[in-house]
Amino acid sequence: MHARRTIAVIAATAAATLALAGCSSAAPEAGGPTAASDGDFPVTIEHAFGETEIPAAPERVATWGWGSAEAVLALGIVPVAMAQQTYGANEEGVHPWVAEELDELGAETPVILTDDGEAPPYEELVEVAPDVILAPFSGITEEQYELLSEIAPTVAYEGEPWTTPWRDVITTVGTALGKSDEATQVLEELDAELAARAEEHPELEGRTVAAVWDVAGTFYVYTPEDARVEFLSGLGLEDAPSVAELANGDSPFYYTLSYEQLDQLESDLILSYHDTQAEADAFLASAPIQAIPAVSRGQVAQVIGTELIAAVSPPTALSLTYGLDELVASLSAAAEAGQ
Repeated sequence: MHARRTIAVIAATAAATLALAGCSSAAPEAGGPTAASDGDFPVTIEHAFGETEIPAAPERVATWGWGSAEAVLALGIVPVAMAQQTYGANEEGVHPWVAEELDELGAETPVILTDDGEAPPYEELVEVAPDVILAPFSGITEEQYELLSEIAPTVAYEGEPWTTPWRDVITTVGTALGKSDEATQVLEELDAELAARAEEHPELEGRTVAAVWDVAGTFYVYTPEDARVEFLSGLGLEDAPSVAELANGDSPFYYTLSYEQLDQLESDLILSYHDTQAEADAFLASAPIQAIPAVSRGQVAQVIGTELIAAVSPPTALSLTYGLDELVASLSAAAEAGQ
């Protein structure tokens, strides 16, 4: 998802970071509660780069990547630092659902860690002095993980970069913070929201769906491994078999499809994402796109606007309900168009 620096540049950055560690002043505090609960510690979490031991309940939590800050907040803890978000966020780099939760907790905005699309900002992390760095849904490399671990115990993703299921992000964060029971409760509440929507919309039950994005002449199809697709099953939808059949191995969570192959993308529904209404209209008016069977039948659901796209692709502990009504309404209209 992000470009990677060379090992030499990462190593040079780490050296500067470690030098700063010895002379930095006390890290700034984010307002509101910051300490995790007194669960059973030490805790050991396995991930793609080995395992991380967290010796005691963290008091200064930093997050990197996507979704982990929301999981921390949903558990009633305010991180001391969290990654800057550049898509669907405000000028500070904060998503609206995060800003709302901070307000509810009576907390100040944490330190926003600069995300340049390359390496984590090691110096900034040293400044906030975390005692754990949570990055279970991120694209950090093994070299970056090793450097982060020099700053604080770091939790990476379990499988491939950017593919951790949204539920697993919440449970991993809960385990790391000694709040597994609370994480289970968060998931139960979110699953109840999804179940309620599914019960209200039986027309979605068993319908197959393909999630796509047509961007500047490149057509992307998201696989079942992508978290934005995985949560659709909670609404009663099923993955279209054609999505797996057409996969070309571009990435674990998406692949590109030529316009000449679009007629093979068979599904009951198409779910497409668009930054603007103009882009959504152009998508439906495109002659190549009309070759998709569901599009030709008018069975297209659309998520329009950067905030809504960010909320549901993939969802987080706080964002799932933020854009859920709009998503379900569009899916329902697409399903009923074929009846």
